Amino acid sequence: MAKLLRKGSVYSDSAGFIFRLGPVVSAAAALMALAFFPFAGRPSLISFDGDIIVLAYILGTGRFFTILAALDTASPFEGMGAAREAFFSTLAEVAFFTLVVFFWRVSDGLSLTDWFTGAHPVSFAGAQGALLLLVVVSLFMLLLAENSRVPVDDPATHLELTMIHEAMILDHSGPDLALIEFGAFCKLLFYAAFVASLLMPPWPLGIVASLALFYCFVVLVYLITGVIESATARLRMDLVPRYILTSFTVAFFALILTVEFFP
Repeated sequence: MAKLLRKGSVYSDSAGFIFRLGPVVSAAAALMALAFFPFAGRPSLISFDGDIIVLAYILGTGRFFTILAALDTASPFEGMGAAREAFFSTLAEVAFFTLVVFFWRVSDGLSLTDWFTGAHPVSFAGAQGALLLLVVVSLFMLLLAENSRVPVDDPATHLELTMIHEAMILDHSGPDLALIEFGAFCKLLFYAAFVASLLMPPWPLGIVASLALFYCFVVLVYLITGVIESATARLRMDLVPRYILTSFTVAFFALILTVEFFP
């Protein structure tokens, strides 16, 4: 990012102000999402009932402007990537909101702070521990899809016909590309923190101990992501919808089981 910030930006003659606005909005949306999250069991900066719904649409706004910026270039490759991103994100949104309904069922709240810092935090060590195994699997699959990681996408690819997210940012450079990379970092941290919070024990810990344990789990999520990217290949484009819908199926199965365990 420091290298990109020292460079200048190059703009196509066909690109307008939307192209310049896209990276700013996407980075701001991803950074704002972190303000809603209660890291290591600490209260979040922004918290209210239903904040998870607002957060989902904040992230959606960032994606929307990234897609608009790609279309603003009039590049056929970026338009192709934007179309794929719009389609796959629609499927991922179904899985995400299925998980939201699951957490609402087990915690009777729609706030991230209530889920992880309330009187009965959602955790593997709690009454819903067995169901959370399915939730973690679904959420981790969603993490890979939403952050353009293998097997859904490859952030290091240079083959335009196989790109999804990377195809949308081919024309971005310099500080604009740095903002996009920063937004991707924040978004990956959000999903990794989500998984790490489910793995955290519900009993009280000191600030130092809880922060250390929490970020150990975050690093573990990153390591698993890296191992998957090193050991597997990306899926064929026609298999990506099946992968995302598998995440939805696992989340929906966990949601059905809440009817039995949390009537």
